[in-house]
Amino acid sequence: MFENIDALSILTYVLALLFGFLGHYLFTKMKVSKANVDASKIVEEANTKADNVVKEAILDAKTQAYELKLEAEKEVKAQRLELTKFENKLLQREQNIDRRDIALQGREDVLEQKAEQLNKRSAELGKLEATLKEQIDEKIVELEKIAAMSANEAKQELFKLVEEKMATEVTAYIKEQEDEAKSKAALISKDIISNAINRYSQEETIEKTVNVVALPSEEMKGRIIGREGRNIKAIENATGVELIIDDTPEVITISCFDPIRREIARLSLETLIRDGRIQPGRIEEVVSKTKKELKDVIQKTGEDAIFELGLSRVNKEIVMLIGKLKYRTSYGQNALQHSLEVAHFAGIMAAELGLNQQLAKRAGLLHDIGKAVDHEMEGSHVELGAKFAKKYGENATVVNAIESHHGDVAPTSVISILVAAADTLSAARPGSRSETIENYIQRLEKLEEIPYTFDGVDKAFAIQAGREVRVIVKPDKVDDLASHRLAREIKEKIESELTYPGHIKVTVIREIRANEVAK
Repeated sequence: MFENIDALSILTYVLALLFGFLGHYLFTKMKVSKANVDASKIVEEANTKADNVVKEAILDAKTQAYELKLEAEKEVKAQRLELTKFENKLLQREQNIDRRDIALQGREDVLEQKAEQLNKRSAELGKLEATLKEQIDEKIVELEKIAAMSANEAKQELFKLVEEKMATEVTAYIKEQEDEAKSKAALISKDIISNAINRYSQEETIEKTVNVVALPSEEMKGRIIGREGRNIKAIENATGVELIIDDTPEVITISCFDPIRREIARLSLETLIRDGRIQPGRIEEVVSKTKKELKDVIQKTGEDAIFELGLSRVNKEIVMLIGKLKYRTSYGQNALQHSLEVAHFAGIMAAELGLNQQLAKRAGLLHDIGKAVDHEMEGSHVELGAKFAKKYGENATVVNAIESHHGDVAPTSVISILVAAADTLSAARPGSRSETIENYIQRLEKLEEIPYTFDGVDKAFAIQAGREVRVIVKPDKVDDLASHRLAREIKEKIESELTYPGHIKVTVIREIRANEVAK
């Protein structure tokens, strides 16, 4: 019984499994079939959509192609219009060229006709010229017979008459032009120069080189001399100057041609006198220190001068030369102060004339730069100044201003002329310079000698401290026009032979006095 029950349970379990598998199979199959149906629908929808997209793309492509075709047709039409216009222009140009060719051909025909006419006229003129030449030769022969004078003699006589007449007329014309030029130039130059002088003022004291040192006592003099003169010899050897002690009491005179050495000796002596320790070792130490200090002072002086004028880019060697001018004098006038005055005057006048003010100031400052070394090198201060200016790359205008400010070289620019004028202004102003009596007398004598070298001069006098020379001529040998020519010739000779500050006026006097005595 139990065995039947177990068999029935197993059979039931097997049948349940079979039905379960069968249900699962059927269910799965139903799902697959449904999935296939869904997939088919999706594929159909996708195909439908793809067909729609393709149709739309084809439609868009056709639309764009049509639009591009329209645009291409428009461009073609526009290009055809431009080509048509261009062809029309070319056609018009060809027509114009044809017209010009016709016109030129007509002109060539006219020119050929004129050329033929000119050839005919030139031939006729040649015949007339030959005829006139024959007639002139015949007249010359007749005139030579009548005047008993050859053609060459007549020419010389005619040239002589013309020369005499022209000499008088030229002299009169020169005088007239000189008077007119002087009247016009005087108005402008006086205004410019007076403006420059008014804008620049300077004291009228005359600077002189200090060449003496005061001694506090006679005992100090003995200490400076030293035992057997060893101290004074040490000072002279170290500074290169000569000390004169016995000539003047309580004063040491320093004698030397080099102003820098003289200044070093003066400063060293003053330092030794203040210090009181005077011996050869101390002397060498003080002199060496003074040299270094003076070098710094010279450089500072040059830099101050450049700064005062507002200049830039000046070579260091030029700066040192400018500083050395402080210890140079000319007729008692300090060379550095004179150079600064010339620079200011030249700059002011250049500004009035609309020229380069900085270049004019530079040329004025450096015009006497050669005086810083002319006592120790061969050559004049003009030559040395131009040499140093070229060496250190100064402007050609500055070099020419240095060379021409005393008339050694012709000026090549207006600035050179202004520097020469400023140099004269600075040297000739009241109180700027002094002159020894011997030099003054020699200058006046030479000034009075020059007029006597000309024919017809009766007397000559130098007046106004040599600023004017008056010449009295013989009226029977020098006429009025010749007087003007004589004044100019004397002026030119004074300029070429004399060196003088300022200007010298030449006045020629011609006077006729007719005297009769009634009895």
